[in-house]
Amino acid sequence: MPVEQLADALVASTRAMASPVNVTVARSLGDDRMAEAVVQRALGIFHSFEEVATRFNPMSPLMRANASPTRWHRVPPPLYDALRAAYDEYLRTRGVFDPRVITHLVALGYDDTLRFDDPTLRVESRDATTRHPGAWRPKFRDHKCDVLLGDAVDLGGIGKGLAVRWASELLHSVSSDFFVEAGGDCVFAGHAPDGDSWRVGVEDPFGGSVPLAVLAVGDVAVTTSSIRRRHWRVGATPVHHLIDPRTGRSGGQGLMSVTVVGRDPATSEVDAKVLFLAGRDAVAGEAARTGAAALWCDVDGVVGYSDAMRPYVTWERG
Repeated sequence: MPVEQLADALVASTRAMASPVNVTVARSLGDDRMAEAVVQRALGIFHSFEEVATRFNPMSPLMRANASPTRWHRVPPPLYDALRAAYDEYLRTRGVFDPRVITHLVALGYDDTLRFDDPTLRVESRDATTRHPGAWRPKFRDHKCDVLLGDAVDLGGIGKGLAVRWASELLHSVSSDFFVEAGGDCVFAGHAPDGDSWRVGVEDPFGGSVPLAVLAVGDVAVTTSSIRRRHWRVGATPVHHLIDPRTGRSGGQGLMSVTVVGRDPATSEVDAKVLFLAGRDAVAGEAARTGAAALWCDVDGVVGYSDAMRPYVTWERG
């Protein structure tokens, strides 16, 4: 993972957690060698977390815990912290965010890495009947990093947000001005290398080259939940990976994507998913109720955003 030295910034990238990961740190009068080492460590966080939390390796600590969720398991500290954070978000959202949707994803054929770049991707129809697991009540022993899950879980989305959070905390040790991004979950700290606010284009979920809008941000997280890439067919039925735990089916009727600006990438990632699951008819009301700074695009390409998002929008597509 080489670090490139530009005139005003250090930049580096890798691929982990099924996503491109990018870091940009504004250069200062400090030691570039120290900054480069920290950037490397920040990128390493994503690889390290992928090793312990992937659900596509049956030997990962997460999958070993998932294999017998009614028993206690001692897990690595990053995985333990992620499981505790997932439970906190489950409680905060009153179960609308529920990492136990892994059961439904498996029932829909997403039990292995899929070729989402294949427009004809289709898996065999299978029995998608799954019981609602009821309330989630995992148990934790903080002093030992022991967890009893109760049910199998998937940490895909929130895990990525947490990795961005942890990488950001590390990067703050060498600069107050940086950007870190992993698959739609971003933190923009301080100012861009040119001294202005960071500018971020909100991706067109239909794949167009022109963004939906451009945001001017600083010291915030920007996260997006989208079905642009992770969608497929089970038999003749189109499905996607954003599962509504209340129905066990792909949710967010009428929406293509939701982008949220918030203080923390993990919390904002959860908020973007919860707003997406509200669907086209309810997303505006839910964003207003919670005060979320949110922007969304529906299946007809119509873009809307909340009052709290308005101060960040510097340009919007006509």
